[in-house]
Amino acid sequence: MKSNFHKVYLILLVHFLASGCKTETKKVEEVSKTEIIKELDVLGSYVSDAYSKRNEGYDWVAISVTEKESDRLNISIRSRADKKKPTCTFDAIAKKVDDNVYQTQIDGKSILFQFADGQISIASEKDEYEGLLYFYCSGGASIAGTYLKINEPIDQSQIDKTKFNRILNLQDVGFSVSSIEKDGQNTLTIFTFGLQERDYSETFEIDGEEVINAEVEDLNSDGSPELFVFTQSVARGSYGNVYAFSVNNKKSMSQVYFLPTAENSKINRGYMGQDKFALVENTLDQRFPIYNEGDANTHPTGGIRQVSYKLVEGEAMRKLEVDKVIEY
Repeated sequence: MKSNFHKVYLILLVHFLASGCKTETKKVEEVSKTEIIKELDVLGSYVSDAYSKRNEGYDWVAISVTEKESDRLNISIRSRADKKKPTCTFDAIAKKVDDNVYQTQIDGKSILFQFADGQISIASEKDEYEGLLYFYCSGGASIAGTYLKINEPIDQSQIDKTKFNRILNLQDVGFSVSSIEKDGQNTLTIFTFGLQERDYSETFEIDGEEVINAEVEDLNSDGSPELFVFTQSVARGSYGNVYAFSVNNKKSMSQVYFLPTAENSKINRGYMGQDKFALVENTLDQRFPIYNEGDANTHPTGGIRQVSYKLVEGEAMRKLEVDKVIEY
């Protein structure tokens, strides 16, 4: 009996020790996972090597990485602009490939953003696309390279004040969209290249708004593209707005009328901003939360409203007209 007792005791002791080891191992694994997550925090500011010598007059480039939505990042590249015209200006939305690689498409070509060890590296997916990375810089420079993450705000006294910049192309027509803040005033500038008769060039004052995206699509399938610039109010509520333009038979471009959501009685019930726009096939889609009476700004209870717009001919100009409304 005594011998059997010792055997049972030894078995229980081994089981207890093994369980303790597993617990400790699990804790170590959890700590390791936490450390890895911290190391792969890609949001923040990154700078080129010359940034540390900026007070000596060196040119430098900085990258701001912010979260747009799940699995997507806003990538904004700016350079020094206090002494001369900025060297590099670039904006893109990058989609997640894996835990430390994101990519964006430019004219069907992939540009990769790889994060590791507090750095971001920019390169084209294929060597033959490398020339594309020179397009957004002047003087033979390129946005390609490796940039170091910093834990402090980027020097605002030297950096380019361009808030948004994007070059878009469709059906042999090019569009340049930029937004610049100067002397406390925000402006949106749009010009085209490649139109047969008259290129378009116009600047709009958009105080109280900021450009968050721009897209092109042939919305009415007439062989000529439309340009859509999406903005969001800076003040509380994040109210969305659309600046739309339509190319006329590849010869000229005209503005498209968009009725602000707050003024549109077909869809404005319970509207308090927080809307998002996107082009989906041949429609402009808008989505926003519905607020019931008494709802707090942070807690809408009326569900979601999705609105689809189609491009139609108006009396004086083309316009975006509500086509379908779905609530869920």
